[in-house]
Amino acid sequence: MEKFVKHCSIAALFVLLLVVPSALAGHDYGQALSKSLLFFEAQRSGYLPKNQRVQWRGHSGLNDGKLNGVDLVGGYYDAGDNVKFGLPMAFTITMLSWSIIEYGKQMAASGELGNALNAVKWGTDYLIKAHPQPYVLYGEVGDGNTDHYCWQRPEDMTTSRAAYKIDPNHPGSDLAGETAAAMAAASIVFRRYNPSYANLLLKHAYQLFSFADRYRGKYDSSITVAQKYYRSVSGYADELLWAAAWMFKASNNNYYLGYLARNADALGGTGWSMTEFGWDVKYAGVQTLVAKFLMQGKAGKYAPIFAKYQQKADFFMCSCMGKGNRNAQRTPGGLIFRQRWNNMQFVTSASFLLTVYSDYMTSARKNVQCPSGSVPPSQLLAFAQSQVDYILGDNPRATSYMVGYGNNYPRQVHHRGSSIVSIKVNPSFVSCRGGYATWYNRQASDPNLLTGAIVGGPDAYDNFADERDNYEQTEPATYNNAPLLGVLARLHAGHGGYNQLLDPVEVPAPRPVITRPKRSPPQKRTPVSSSMPLKITQKVTSSWTLQGKRYYRYSTILTNNSFKSIRNLKLSISKLYGPLWGLTKYGNTYTFPQWTNSLPAGKSIEFVYIHTTAPASVSISSYTLV
Repeated sequence: MEKFVKHCSIAALFVLLLVVPSALAGHDYGQALSKSLLFFEAQRSGYLPKNQRVQWRGHSGLNDGKLNGVDLVGGYYDAGDNVKFGLPMAFTITMLSWSIIEYGKQMAASGELGNALNAVKWGTDYLIKAHPQPYVLYGEVGDGNTDHYCWQRPEDMTTSRAAYKIDPNHPGSDLAGETAAAMAAASIVFRRYNPSYANLLLKHAYQLFSFADRYRGKYDSSITVAQKYYRSVSGYADELLWAAAWMFKASNNNYYLGYLARNADALGGTGWSMTEFGWDVKYAGVQTLVAKFLMQGKAGKYAPIFAKYQQKADFFMCSCMGKGNRNAQRTPGGLIFRQRWNNMQFVTSASFLLTVYSDYMTSARKNVQCPSGSVPPSQLLAFAQSQVDYILGDNPRATSYMVGYGNNYPRQVHHRGSSIVSIKVNPSFVSCRGGYATWYNRQASDPNLLTGAIVGGPDAYDNFADERDNYEQTEPATYNNAPLLGVLARLHAGHGGYNQLLDPVEVPAPRPVITRPKRSPPQKRTPVSSSMPLKITQKVTSSWTLQGKRYYRYSTILTNNSFKSIRNLKLSISKLYGPLWGLTKYGNTYTFPQWTNSLPAGKSIEFVYIHTTAPASVSISSYTLV
C-alpha cells in the first residue's frame, strides 16, 4: 500500500453526463473466479512450487527472518509493494477461508476448489512460521519506508527485510486476534481434507486468542513501522470479538459463545452500527456471524444479546442497500463509495456480507427489516451482484477493474512485479532507483499481466485514470480479491437450494492440547478376524432445532483393526436423508475421500452427515487388504 496521497482533478460535470450502458452482456463469473485465484499466485513470497501457474514470477524473500533467527520465508505481499504486512495478510486468509466455508461446493463445481485451498494454505503455512511461541507473533517483514523508496521486482529487492514482532511486553491484540481468526477459519476448511493440519491450525488459534485477550494493546503501538501503512484505527475490540466468533465456529466450544455475549457491549459488538467492513474494522463481519449463530439455534440463553448483534447486521445491510437511516455513499454509476484510496476493498467485502446474509435469511425464511420497509433476501443478492457487475465492466466507463477480464482493463497497474520485465526474460539486476527511472515512469502497458487483480477502482464520480503513479486507483491488494471469491462462486454455480444454515463444511474439531501430554506406553494391537478388519462406530455429535425440525449431526468413524492397509473400500449407506461430507460418492456406493486412497493399519477416518432421523445404515460392500 502506497503512503502518499495524489490529488487528481475530478471532471465531475463530465461524469454526471455519463450513464451506465443500457445493453449489458452477462458476465462469466466462473472465468472471473479462476482469474481472481491466479492473482494470489502472483503475490507469493518465498520458494515457488513446481505447480506455480504465474510463470513470470520467481523465488523471492528467501532470507526473510534470518536476521531474527526465525524462518519467515513465504506468505504474501499485500499489494503492489514487497512488504509482508501481517494484519491485512491474516484478514485475507480469514476471508478466503470464509468464502470456501460458505461456497466451497460451488467452487468445486467450478473446478477451482483445489486452487482456493492452495491459496489458503500458502498463507497459513506462513502464519504458522510467524507464530513460533504461544505469545510471540511476527507481524511484519520488510520496512515500508525503504521499500517505497525503491521500485524493484521482489526477486531483486535490496531493501530491509527486518522482521517485527509482538509479545507480552509489546502486545498487539488486533494482530493476534485477526491471526487467530484466520487460523480458526482455515481449520474449518481443512477439517474435511487434512484433519491433522486442521488440528495444528486450531492449536495455534487457541494460543493466539489467549495472547490477544490476555495481553491487550494495539499492534501498531508495538510495530510502529506499520503506522503509515496499516494503522489500526478501530483498535482491537472488534478483532477480539471477530476471533471469538471464529473460535466458536471452529471448535464448538461454548466458552467463545459466552465471550461474545459477555463482551457484547464492552467491546462494541452490539453498540457500533457500521457502514463499512474491511481489514481494519470487523464489526459488521462479527455481527453477521453472530446473526448466523442465532438463526441456527445455537445462541441458547444468549439469544436476547445475539438478537442485538443481528439488529446491527441488519443495519449494515440496509445501509448498503440505501434503505437505512444512515446509508453508504454511492457513485453516480451505483458503486458503493467509502474513500478514494483503494475503495474497491470496501465494495468486495460488503458484497460478500450481503451475499452470505441473503443466503442465511433465505434459509431462515426471513426478510431484513429496514427503516424503509421489509427487504427480501433476493434484493440483497441482487445488489451484491450489481456491485460485482460494476467491477467487471458494467459501469459508466465500461472498464473492468479486474486485470485481464474483458477487453478494457487497467494496463499500467501500480505493482512492482508486473511493471518490470520478468527476471526469467531478462535476469539483469534492477536497482533500487533504477527501477523508477526505467520502469515506473515508462508510458506503456505492464510487461507482465497481473491476471485477476482487483485494483483500487474509480473515484466518487466514477472517474478512473489508468496510470502507474495513480496508486489510489491502480494498486491492487489481496484483501480486495479474497471476499470476492465466494461471491463469484455463488453467482457462477448458483445456490442449488441448499440450506446455508447447515454449515456444509463445518465438522466439530477435537480441542487441541496446548501442553505436551505425557507419553503413554505403547499398546499391543489385537487383530480381529481377517474377514472383518474394519470397525464402524457412529454417534451423534450435535443437534439443533430449525423451523420446528430437529436436526442431528452424526459422526461415523472407520477404524482399521488389521495389520494391513485397506484399499479399494466401498461402503453402502442407506436410510440417508441429508448431506454427507468426508467420503467420495462412487455410483451407488461411497469410497475414500479425495485426499487419500488407503487406510493404514491402526488408523481411522471420519465422515459426517446431517438429517432429521435415526442414524443411517452403514455397511461394508468390499475392500482389499494390502
